[in-house]
Amino acid sequence: MNKFTISAASILLATLFTQSAFALGKNDVASVNGKSITQQQYQDHLKQRAAQNPKGNQAPVDRKMVLDELINREVLLQEAKKQKLDKNKKIKAQIQQLKDNVLIQAVISKSPAVKPVTDKELKEVYDAQIGTADPKEFKARHILVKDEAKAKELIKELNDGANFEEMAKKESTGPSGKNGGDLGWFSSAQMVPAFSQATAKLKKGTHSQTPVKTRFGFHVIKLEDTRERELPKFEAIKEQIKPVIQNKRLQDYVINLRSKAKIEIK
Repeated sequence: MNKFTISAASILLATLFTQSAFALGKNDVASVNGKSITQQQYQDHLKQRAAQNPKGNQAPVDRKMVLDELINREVLLQEAKKQKLDKNKKIKAQIQQLKDNVLIQAVISKSPAVKPVTDKELKEVYDAQIGTADPKEFKARHILVKDEAKAKELIKELNDGANFEEMAKKESTGPSGKNGGDLGWFSSAQMVPAFSQATAKLKKGTHSQTPVKTRFGFHVIKLEDTRERELPKFEAIKEQIKPVIQNKRLQDYVINLRSKAKIEIK
């Protein structure tokens, strides 16, 4: 090999070495077809993985596995672009929707809805919705029919000694009919007002003497038992109240934005 040939070979090897040594930037962790995967992308991916796992259940980080995931994503992304899927109208619309969702979540994260909820706010909601609730619960059966005349007829039969449970199975159009009209235990707030009010007026073991009208039809109600339930303490449920306040704040925020917007509906 002459001097020129040796020199050319040396230059070629040096060039290849330089390309290999500097293929990755100092902030890159890998590359795919020349496209860098940065340290920031690696850290962001770690954060996403951590967010998807329950707290206290974090496995040790396997760097190779995380890199493989990022490389696989990049390979698939490049193939999608190679197939020009990013130009597909339907897919572009889906991508835009995802972008919009990210922006919406971003503006919500800066809205009053995410401000810390104080104990004073929590206590106000508790007192209004829980602290003043009626602790009484009722155990009752009912017979539901479509017209008042039929309900009056059933009441007369019950007064003459007919069995309430059997009559409910035979005559009630409600879903509880097959169980003899059994409604189990319930609070006043769980039923429509007319039904709750009529039930509260009954004595244990008696049935209503006049049909009770609601939007569902006409009811004949039998009160089987009552009991006092213990209302949950403030400290026990205050964390459950936070979303209620935050949702209300968000609703108010949106209502305020709508009031300032020019909205046209066709």
